[in-house]
Parts: sequence; structure tokens; C-alpha cells
Amino acid sequence: MKLNVAVQMDPIASINPMGDSTFALMLEAQQRGHKLDYYTVGTLGLRDNRVSADVAPIEVFDKPKGEHFKLGASKRVDLGTYDVVLMRQDPPFDMAYTTITHLLERIHPKTLVVNPPAAVRNAPEKILVTEFPELMPPTLVTRDRALIQEFRREHGNIILKPLYGNGGAGVFLIEEQSHNLVSLLELFETAFHNEPFMVQRYLPEVRQGDKRIIIVDGEPVGALNRVPQAGEARSNMHVGGRPELSELTEREHEICAAIGPRLKELGMIFAGIDVIGGYLTEINVTSPTGIREIKRMGGPDIAPMIWDAIEKRRG
Repeated sequence: MKLNVAVQMDPIASINPMGDSTFALMLEAQQRGHKLDYYTVGTLGLRDNRVSADVAPIEVFDKPKGEHFKLGASKRVDLGTYDVVLMRQDPPFDMAYTTITHLLERIHPKTLVVNPPAAVRNAPEKILVTEFPELMPPTLVTRDRALIQEFRREHGNIILKPLYGNGGAGVFLIEEQSHNLVSLLELFETAFHNEPFMVQRYLPEVRQGDKRIIIVDGEPVGALNRVPQAGEARSNMHVGGRPELSELTEREHEICAAIGPRLKELGMIFAGIDVIGGYLTEINVTSPTGIREIKRMGGPDIAPMIWDAIEKRRG
């Protein structure tokens, strides 16, 4: 079965092909003989209830940056004519991102959008996870200073982060004796306007790593432990976290068993969850990463599993 596939992503010239999960999906689609086109969100348009974009045929190569793709001539195409659209642009999950999900909802499910746009819109990673409080560290979502200060008095060291950020941007460790909490809240209040923030009890186990577990169609298929650099509270690979191939613990299997059915119910084919010290901290359904590193380190090749799930739905 050959599919007509459009990939909505960040500018392909700017990605690191050696570590980009979207690129891995494109390589696998090409290997299977699917027709592959590419576009960026800035070219999306809605007119007469038709969603279109300037798409270009693309060929991808498993080579270093600068040698990893070749584009054909672009043209305006109705996205409803595709079998599959991969919605793979990175957050932040702002109103622009939300609007894009509304547009792509017009073509789904006749055109299979992965992951489903309405489900993604209703399940940002730091909100969906709160459906499972028994699996999480103590967590507070608010912009109320008094609540945040009370939370710190109760839990000591805390993590403060924007509710709709990504890649570890804007994540701060506030230690129990720090005098900078109010100043930092002032910055957050300015930067994030009326949005609440997420506050969590600091988990010192993060020094041993923040584990990204890849879930395909509700089942865990691979894991990558990301160890923060010395002097750094964040473990994201975007900020220098060191990846290590990892097996799942009994507790992590329990977490996956608890949330897997919910992800499947939402139609999430490709998700990534984050676990620190046996606590679930995030569920990423927008543009999860890590599958290239898992394969490169000797773990399973996850891109074929994702395409198997996509083809099953299109069959």
C-alpha cells in the first residue's frame, strides 16, 4: 500500500537530521515507497472550508546536515487530497499552534492526521499528565503567587516551568532558601501574560536521569535516559542532556500500563512520556523526540513501528 504523505514541520534546512524524529519518519516513509511532500505552517490557508499549503516533493538522505534533503518545485495543494499528514512542528503550544490544529481538524479523519489535531489541542503535555495525579510528583498549576509560595513552604526545592513550553526552555530550579522566587514570578507573569505556570516538587533523582519512554499506539517500545550536565537542573537533549539507552523498570511498566489505554483512546499513535525517579512528569504528544538516538545506541528501530500503526489505520 503506497500512501500520499504530507509532512508539516519546522524548516527542514534547520533540523539536525542525526537526531530528528520527524526525519526518521520521513526516511522510513520513503523506504516504504510512500510519496512524500513537505511544507511549513506559514503557508497554511483556509478558504471555502478547504485547507491548503504550498507543498514541495521531497527526497531525504541519511546524511549530515546540508546533504540530507532535496526539494522539488512547490505548489498550492488541498491537504484533503492526502492520505496522511504528519503534524510535526515543534511547540511552543501557543495560539498559533492551536489555530493550526483547528485547520487540520477540517481534513481529519478522511485524511489521517498524526497525531489527531483535536486530541493534540486538548492534551498539551503538561495538562494531559494531570489526569494521572497518582503517578505524578506533587504538582501545582496556577499563577497565584500565594499558592506557589505555600507550595514551596510545603515541599522545599521546587521546579517552576511555563505550562506550554518545550525543550527545557524556561525551566527553573528554585531552592528552598533562594530569595529569587518573587523576582522570577514577575518575569513569568510578564513573559507568559495570563497563562498559569506549572510548579512541581524537585526530584533529586533527576541527577540519575530523566527517562523518555516512547509509546506507539498505546504500548511502550523503547526508552532513553537523559542525564543532565553537571550544574544543570534540566536533562533535555536540547540543553546538553546526555542520552543513554535504558530498559524500563517495573514501576515504569506500571505507568505505561496506566496511561497507554488513554493514549490509544485519544488516537495518539506516537507519544513520549517523561519519568523521573518513578514519577510521571510529562506526556508529549505534539512532536516527541528520541527515536533516532534509541536506534543509534542499539535499541529498537521505532520508525517502522509508527508506520505500521499508520498503515493499519489507512488499510
